[in-house]
Amino acid sequence: MLEIGSLVDGKYRVLRKVGQGGMSVVYMAVNERANKTWAIKEIRKDGTQNYEVVKQGLIVETDMLKRLDHPHLPSIIDVIDGEGSFLIVMDFIEGKTLNDILKEYGAQPQESVIDWAKQLCDVLGYLHSRTPAIIYRDMKPSNVMLKPDGNVVLFDFGTAREYKSQNLEDTVCLGTRGYAAPEQYGGHGQTDARTDIYCLGATMYHLLTGHNPSESPYEMYPIRHWNPALSKGLEAIILKCTQKNPIDRYQSCAELMYALEHFEEEDRDYRDKQKKKFRIFAIPAALSVILGIGAGVFGGLESYTTNTSYDAYLNAARNSTVKMDEIENYKKAINLDPYRSEGYLGLLQEAFLDDNVLTRDESEEMRAALIDYGNGKDTNENVFKSNVEEYEKFSYEAGIAYYYKYEDKSNKKNAKGYFGIASDSKNLEQNQVERAKRLYAISAYYSTIGVTDETGDATVTYRDYWNDLVALSEGNLVEADNERTALIMYQELVSQIVSRASDFKRDGVTQDEMKSQMTNVKQHLQTDFSNINEVNRQAIQEDMNNLLNAVEQAERMIESTFGQRYQGGAEHE
Repeated sequence: MLEIGSLVDGKYRVLRKVGQGGMSVVYMAVNERANKTWAIKEIRKDGTQNYEVVKQGLIVETDMLKRLDHPHLPSIIDVIDGEGSFLIVMDFIEGKTLNDILKEYGAQPQESVIDWAKQLCDVLGYLHSRTPAIIYRDMKPSNVMLKPDGNVVLFDFGTAREYKSQNLEDTVCLGTRGYAAPEQYGGHGQTDARTDIYCLGATMYHLLTGHNPSESPYEMYPIRHWNPALSKGLEAIILKCTQKNPIDRYQSCAELMYALEHFEEEDRDYRDKQKKKFRIFAIPAALSVILGIGAGVFGGLESYTTNTSYDAYLNAARNSTVKMDEIENYKKAINLDPYRSEGYLGLLQEAFLDDNVLTRDESEEMRAALIDYGNGKDTNENVFKSNVEEYEKFSYEAGIAYYYKYEDKSNKKNAKGYFGIASDSKNLEQNQVERAKRLYAISAYYSTIGVTDETGDATVTYRDYWNDLVALSEGNLVEADNERTALIMYQELVSQIVSRASDFKRDGVTQDEMKSQMTNVKQHLQTDFSNINEVNRQAIQEDMNNLLNAVEQAERMIESTFGQRYQGGAEHE
């Protein structure tokens, strides 16, 4: 062990021991020349089994950290490979681990956990954006340091790995049981960004409930099982993070960050609270407008300069022949003036949807632009929200992009938040509002169906789901909206019968009800689509044929589910 008061490498004076793990000791040291405090992590050869293997792992870890630069990560300053030990000199982080906080104070306030989770989501998103992506794989309270200023730092990269797209699964099973995702145990595929999302969800669960998922009862219940006062929206987020199948989790940290920033929108009482806040805000807001008139005169020149530069960035983006330059110029415009909408819409529609597909990487980059601090005080999205009419237009377009054009066709939940905003709009055209309402209703079920409350009862029954699906399909949808939305609505109804007929039956939906809806779909296809022009018909003919095939499949599923056969609407023994 290093001696207190000794001088390491001729420049680091060891002051005191600050921590000890299974194979390492951490000291506080000072560079006397620079008068700067550092931490020295010592791994001794004589105290470590398979020292050379451990050493190689540490070299990989330090090399990885040296390439990183993020406020929530420690910086590696020096690596000293001695004869009897391996020393890593890094930032000295003053504070306590979140695990120590849990031991001392128990379950943490919801507001604090959300703040920490956002910071951790930010740093994980940074790691995942590296080339190749870095998967951390060991998120847990003991690996997160809380500093006195409220910021957190993620440390201990001993299990981190670079993502290898050609691998089918990891070669080594690593992580901490209870926090680790199923795929970390081998035989279940390769760990990726969604693995870290699972671990972060398990960490949030522990922080909010005080119940360690690696201890008895070895199961993560919905958080409101332990504390009914916790947010229903936050409960839904953690349930989604910790789904066993990676495809059912948030697919990126950008998606999770968005959910964390909008968790209150999941709560049933959210809108009522917002209305009360608006009434309280109205009077001082009016006074602010009066007082702001004078200040506006002096801000004119600065506003002119900003607008000129903003337009220059937009023009540069539109005229760019290199995709990366186009994206960067739109982002520069957004950061210069987060209030204006052209940058957001240009980035989404021109830069990302030019091929009519929104990829996961593009989705994450869009989210990064929204959560960036362009003005240094608040996120771009929060500034943009104050431009109510334009933000509602953007929300509608973003919802459409995620619902119709996102590459993961099975993940319609991404569209839900945006359609929720658009469906409450007083500024969008009425047909857009109605479309948003329909698509919001379908998107919303994907995050609630099958979820139980603290008593174990379903929050939404399949009878509820059925009733709303039927209501969404009523009337002439081609006339009320358009032929493509109509097809989506009918396809949704039909596909849900194919996949959930037994669930519907269990919750009281009858065979006649299901058969009747299949008959209605076929009638709508014959009558409601008869007047569309030939160009539009050719564009959707394949989708119409696919829908008819799906109706036949649904009818067979109804027969199988109810144990009876029918043909053409007539039942047979």
